[in-house]
Amino acid sequence: MRELSCDVAVIGAGTAGIAAHRAALDAGVKAVLIEQGPGGTTCARVGCMPSKLLITAAEAAHAARAADRLGIRIGDVRVDGPAVLVRMRALRDRFVASVFEGLDGLPEDTRLHGRAVFEGPDALRIDDHTRLRFKAAVLATGSSPSVPEPLKGLGSRILTTDTVFEIADLPASLAVLGAGPVGLELAQAMARLGVATSVFDPGDSLGGLGDPDLKRAAREIFSEAFDLHLGAKVESGAIEGEGARLGWKGDEGEGEKTFERVLAAAGRPPNVAGIGLEQTGMTLNDKGGPVHDPRSLLCEGAPILIAGDANADRPVLHEASRQGRIAGRNAARLARGEGAARPERWVALAMVFSDPQIAVIGGGFDRQAGHRVGRADFCDQGRARVMDRAQGGIRLYAEADGRLAAAELIGPEVEHLGHLLAYAVQDGLDVRRLRDRPFYHPTLEEGLDSALSDLA
Repeated sequence: MRELSCDVAVIGAGTAGIAAHRAALDAGVKAVLIEQGPGGTTCARVGCMPSKLLITAAEAAHAARAADRLGIRIGDVRVDGPAVLVRMRALRDRFVASVFEGLDGLPEDTRLHGRAVFEGPDALRIDDHTRLRFKAAVLATGSSPSVPEPLKGLGSRILTTDTVFEIADLPASLAVLGAGPVGLELAQAMARLGVATSVFDPGDSLGGLGDPDLKRAAREIFSEAFDLHLGAKVESGAIEGEGARLGWKGDEGEGEKTFERVLAAAGRPPNVAGIGLEQTGMTLNDKGGPVHDPRSLLCEGAPILIAGDANADRPVLHEASRQGRIAGRNAARLARGEGAARPERWVALAMVFSDPQIAVIGGGFDRQAGHRVGRADFCDQGRARVMDRAQGGIRLYAEADGRLAAAELIGPEVEHLGHLLAYAVQDGLDVRRLRDRPFYHPTLEEGLDSALSDLA
């Protein structure tokens, strides 16, 4: 076994790991990136990009079917499932290839390949070929999809967010377990592509919404798109013919049904098990993950930082990239004997690319906060009606002094309004200053002006 040493070891070559490695190199220290797993980043390979490609195809099919409402006669719409999936994978693979091209440009002595396991607070073993000693490390091992216990015997009938994009054709029917952002996006896309889709979730919310009014609206909207079972827990799964028979219990009683495929979309736990964290001296939480400072990303008890999906804090790409940069710079500081910096966190920003879209800013609705609430609906908003997409609404939450604290939205293209509101919350704007801005007519942004007016 060869013996190597470096200032900073970065474990994982996903979004956070790549950013951490680059930041450490830019800080002037010797950094080594340890690649394990399929690579290409979760976003490009099995997350943001393939799901949006599938959603785009689904939106095209839906728009063609709905054109009749606008007086446009198209006729029958036929979805070629294999063709949709082939295009999705071809473009997905181009995104993944661009990630690998960036890595290929790194000097060879800054990269190692294999599974890294801690042997102590300053040493890693990579497979059986290398022992790497470090002064500081960044843990950026990402996450993997989980499969509920009742479904583990379903074999090829069970799909995860890692495998669903590899199917050769669309299934005739699909059960989706999980009504969070990923489950909601994929369920609606599959339904619009002609798949008989059912969604199960033990909670009462869709896409992370918390406001009672918006939760109710979302339930009404998406119930028209697919078979929806909120407050329902799938308790059994068994192979039946070429499909899987699920049994569930919930607020609406019990039920059983057979589906061709089942998609487990109820979460991606961090990849922190079995990598020797107990050898590092760091404090571990009740789930086996490192206790860490959410600002510096430094783990308690060891010169190790944790970034991206591995810390299960904010599993979205823009946060993973920023956390990687923070962790890489702080690892370089620790390697030089300096203290870790603690930059302020960005405002929380979450999006769901369903139709209508969902955006949650600053944590969204908080029943205990006592916020003032500003309301506006898209149901009777001019531009939304012109677009034939008059659904959903806006909820703004402000402190007593008028400073905007959070927001929730469900409506057409609210990804853009979500960004505006995230900047406003992060910059500490109050209702008066935010309202003193131009709102062009007719735009969806006028809905924000209405909510601000209500709040004022």
